[in-house]
Amino acid sequence: MKGSDRAVKIVVVGGGAAGLGMSARLVRLLKKAQITLIDPAERQFYQPGFTLIGSGVYRNPDKVWRRQSDCIPEGVKWVKQAVTALDPAKNTVTVADGAVYPYDFLVLTPGIQCNWDAIEGLSYKTLGEGNVHSIYDFEGAQKTWKAVQAFVEKGGRGVFADTYTKHKCGGAPKKICLLTEHLSRKRGMRDSLKFDFFTASKALYDVPLFTPRLEQIYKERSVSINTRMRVKGVDTAAKKVHFIRTETIKREVPDPQTLGAVKAVDEVVTTPVVEEYDFLHLAPPQSAPDFVRQAGLGWTEGSLAAEAWVMVDKGTLVHKKFANIVSLGDVAGIPTSKTSAAVRKQIPVAVRNLIALIEGREPEAIYDGYAACPIVTDYGHVLMAEFDYDKKPKISFPLSLLDMSRERRIAWFLKVYVLKPLYFYGMIPGYW
Repeated sequence: MKGSDRAVKIVVVGGGAAGLGMSARLVRLLKKAQITLIDPAERQFYQPGFTLIGSGVYRNPDKVWRRQSDCIPEGVKWVKQAVTALDPAKNTVTVADGAVYPYDFLVLTPGIQCNWDAIEGLSYKTLGEGNVHSIYDFEGAQKTWKAVQAFVEKGGRGVFADTYTKHKCGGAPKKICLLTEHLSRKRGMRDSLKFDFFTASKALYDVPLFTPRLEQIYKERSVSINTRMRVKGVDTAAKKVHFIRTETIKREVPDPQTLGAVKAVDEVVTTPVVEEYDFLHLAPPQSAPDFVRQAGLGWTEGSLAAEAWVMVDKGTLVHKKFANIVSLGDVAGIPTSKTSAAVRKQIPVAVRNLIALIEGREPEAIYDGYAACPIVTDYGHVLMAEFDYDKKPKISFPLSLLDMSRERRIAWFLKVYVLKPLYFYGMIPGYW
């Protein structure tokens, strides 16, 4: 890839997979650029490993993180501060200590914000109380594994739920559900347990090649699937979870265009539902960080408005209003899954297009929406779902060799043993 000799100031906000991968490539390609990465984190986590911690596959949790200082690319200035404000009109970033960093170009990769308080009766500090758990956090994943074992040994009803917003690793709630169910069979306790999965979506999964087999697995294992069910709140003392069921019905109304005629319209009907549980696992509602929304960089209308993901072109990853901003990773407002596999494919596109912008050219590299979701179906098998924006399969293994619409043991080895070292030694240093 051709670089640039322009002397420009680039600020990268966010030091996760996208921010580090971008910084590592840019510092090699832009010899005269001043690259500043702003991120307050002490540690760099391999977040896909949280599911494996929560299910006991990774028995040493400390194996999923590295010191952030060891991950910063040489030649990149690291500002170890939290961002408090962005001003895209003035091309500045303000951090917690009040310092202001001007930029010519901004790479916006701050990741995602978990809004635990958006669930009534729950907060991050109270996770674990009332046997409510979540693997969407390093400490939470460790608590989950202890609770999963106790639940399997004691028996009862396990309720597993996703959330109504876009969320990172959309398959994670499905994975921990299936792994807990398999653990109960491995330990001879399945008959004393009941498993129910609740999703805010209208279907368990929405990628046609992989959905039938995933639904079949749930049916074979007697795990109920409850759709259009959004978690509203949790009563941890009573061990009850409150849902809102959403249904769309057809209703006839007078047609103002034709006297005496009627027309059918869609009406959304909501119904409160309360479910008791013994063990509850859920995903928190998620959004772009507050400083992104406050800067007016996100969508202002439509289904993405509440989460305010960054308003970028889904192909070029360039902001639709501010042409000196590229955004990728979980914060980007693009219609694909928020996974590290997606980030890996976004990085080279974003790098090419940022260099084009620096050189005064139109961005031409296009991201096709590739994402991968390794859905762990049991201890030993993974349904490796790979797809693009159109939900069409983008299989790494030729279908003539392996039918990847079914769970595979080779995908388990890839998930458990290969992807983590590739993340730390290939992806974030910008080589893979």
